[in-house]
This record gives sequence, C-alpha cells and structure tokens, in this order.
Amino acid sequence: MRNDTLAKLEIRDATLNDLPSIVAIYNTTVPTRLVTADTEPVSVASREKWFAEHSPSQRPLWVACEGKQVIGWLSFSSFYGRPAYQATCEVSVYLAPEYRRRGLGTHLVERCIEHAPKIGATTLLGFIFGHNIPSLSLFEKLGFSRWGNLPRVAVLDGIERDLVIVGRQV
Repeated sequence: MRNDTLAKLEIRDATLNDLPSIVAIYNTTVPTRLVTADTEPVSVASREKWFAEHSPSQRPLWVACEGKQVIGWLSFSSFYGRPAYQATCEVSVYLAPEYRRRGLGTHLVERCIEHAPKIGATTLLGFIFGHNIPSLSLFEKLGFSRWGNLPRVAVLDGIERDLVIVGRQV
C-alpha cells in the first residue's frame, strides 16, 4: 500500500459489531499453519471474553478499515495476568489475505509502538512461530529483538514448531 492509501485508512477502536470481521480475518490464518496455534476456525461467541478483555485506555483493540470494511486488526493483550507485568503487552496483528505484505502490518505496528507509552506500556512482546518468516521480519525491522525460543512446543499437522518470543522496550 502506498503512503497516501495508508493515510486514508481509518484505524479506530474496535466495537462489538466488529467482532465478526475480526474473527473472520483471524480464521483466514488457521489453514495456513503459519500464524495461530488454533487448528480449527473459532466462533464469534468463543472470542467474546477475549474481546471484553480489551479497552481503549489500557489494552486497545484496533481495527483498520477501508471504507466500512474491516481489513485488519491489532490488539494489545495483557501478559501473564499478574500485576508486576502490567507494563508489558503482547501485540498481535492480523490482516485480511489481500492486504498482507502491502505495508499495513508495518503501519499498524508502528502506530502500536508510538501509542504504547500512552497506555503505560513499556515492553511489547510478540509470540511468533519460528517458521513465520514474514511476521518475524516485520517485527525485527521495527526494532524487536529475539528474546526467547521455545523449541518444538507446538504441533501442527504432526510437525513440531518453535515459538519465538520477540520483544522491544518503548
């Protein structure tokens, strides 16, 4: 996507009405075995609790829209659920298939890095499969470093997969 196209996109806090689109985009990644450890599509109902754990002031969930169509989303999620980790957020970014590798992911993560201090986040983490080269490259070009490797912790279609933890201080 060109910069002028990116500038025309609306990035806003998600509403419950966006949840079906968020889930639909997420479910496009399940068959790829590249992005999520879910092996079957998830339902909107199964993601309602997750949605409720987000708030604009502490753990935003943003949607990127072209017109009225949700084409991607980014979430800040709590890490490990203990008070001492309050300033640490896990970042997840998902894009509709036709918008991948066009600059939208970079745009969303850059905005996330810029926004993190406004919600009290000092550390951002990403949990990325070791074979997901596009996502690893995206986060690394934006200043995330490899902070950990969990070898062979996931099994997808009988293949053991590593989980790489990337992090960045902001």
